[in-house]
Amino acid sequence: MGLAITYAMLALIATAANIGVQDILIRHYTGPFQVLLSVVAGTGVGLLLKYVLDKRFIFRFSPRNASHDGQTFIIYTATGLATTLMFWAFEFGFDYLFDTREMRYLGAVIGLAIGYTVKYKLDRQYTFRPA
Repeated sequence: MGLAITYAMLALIATAANIGVQDILIRHYTGPFQVLLSVVAGTGVGLLLKYVLDKRFIFRFSPRNASHDGQTFIIYTATGLATTLMFWAFEFGFDYLFDTREMRYLGAVIGLAIGYTVKYKLDRQYTFRPA
């Protein structure tokens, strides 16, 4: 149960970072593709932060060297492709249906919660598996 609580807390931190970056961009950039750029930037920040947190606190993973860490990050990113599409589907779906920033963020939070649940299982099986 302790691991589930830790994972949930770290997922909340990564979610807050993702949404925070999106909101900062939305407030400061009003040009073309405003929402798309904010979502991509938030996703990138969330991905990097979640990798560092998962690697250290969830899977207690110590790469052998920088190359091994890079390979692991590539696998981590690959396992996140489907979950990212799921998260984006919720966020853009809520944006389309409700046309408000708050509802788009709610869609993002729902999509991230579902995605992170699936991602944990993928990472346990494929990314951070014991040698």
